[in-house]
Amino acid sequence: MVTLEQPKTTVSQRLLSLDFLRGFIMVLLAIESTGLYGYLYDHTKGEPINNLFIQFEHHPWNGLHFWDLVQPSFMFMAGVSLAFSLNKQWTNGVTWNQSFKKILKRCFWLFFWGVLDYAVRPGGLSFELWDVLTQLSFTTLVAFLIFRWSNIAQIGVCIGLLLLTEVLYRFTHVPGFDQPFTDQHNFGNYIDTLLMNKINPGGWVAINCIPTAVHTIAGALAGKLLLSQKKKINPLIIWGLICLVVGYSLDFAGVTPIIKRIATSSFTIASLGYCLWFLALSYWWIDIKGHRKHLQFFTIVGMNSLFIYLFFEIVGDRWFTGYISSIANGVTGWFHTPELLQMFIAAACVFGLEWYLCYFLYRHKIFFKL
Repeated sequence: MVTLEQPKTTVSQRLLSLDFLRGFIMVLLAIESTGLYGYLYDHTKGEPINNLFIQFEHHPWNGLHFWDLVQPSFMFMAGVSLAFSLNKQWTNGVTWNQSFKKILKRCFWLFFWGVLDYAVRPGGLSFELWDVLTQLSFTTLVAFLIFRWSNIAQIGVCIGLLLLTEVLYRFTHVPGFDQPFTDQHNFGNYIDTLLMNKINPGGWVAINCIPTAVHTIAGALAGKLLLSQKKKINPLIIWGLICLVVGYSLDFAGVTPIIKRIATSSFTIASLGYCLWFLALSYWWIDIKGHRKHLQFFTIVGMNSLFIYLFFEIVGDRWFTGYISSIANGVTGWFHTPELLQMFIAAACVFGLEWYLCYFLYRHKIFFKL
């Protein structure tokens, strides 16, 4: 259930780098929901600048674009947040069983909202399991259940999940779905036919939750590191480098291709490397060096990341974005505004209103939690 909280701690006591990163991710997603990235990509094809805008599109299959790192970062930050939340709970005397009940409740509602996000279609109701929230409901539960294990044991679980992914794709020879890294003909597509009686035309699969649990587990490990008294930056940088080398090596050597849409092990490892570096840079710049000016634009969104995500995914996608864009385009059309400028103005209006909603909630100390 979505509840409203008035936090007992002040903003200064929060890990601002975490709020910034979550806010940065949500800002990117909110702008994407306005259609701006797609417009710029479509209208610059054949021009050199298109190489920039293509980074805001998912790679069609074997490869890695910047936009492919958004979802892993989202799930990684959820793991970091989990570590801080559990540390606070257990410091305040909350038992493991009580925390477990909270996590079960949280995972249920993550699953519910994730299914609801995809449920309403023009042709009627639909049951789909491809939303990031449904994936997160599984990865959060796994990360919690092993949270008190040793670091080595948790890394072992991560390796086991990636090996399981490799085995499922390579060695389950289902007729028609026995091509491990071929779109529409892999094991993930087969499982979707069992779970939903359909295959995603874009190649996304529900069992991505298995390998991407590594992102949330790793985020929890990183969160525990930030809570410790140890040197915190060097391990993040070193582990990030190791993940990048291993992930890209698997791809370049032809062992396992980097494919975001089915979250191959090489993709999971390489994207984790970037997540670790993003956190290291943000933590060093904000929480260690103290560069905290001008962060509010992002942090107030990060502090209500669940609200803004559900808003632009459900309300924005089905009504708000089109309504506001129509008004903006109508007004700018009176002045014969060029199409590109019209698109920027409409996107700015949609995003600006969404940002102001977060600002309104922030000013009134209203934070939506599961």
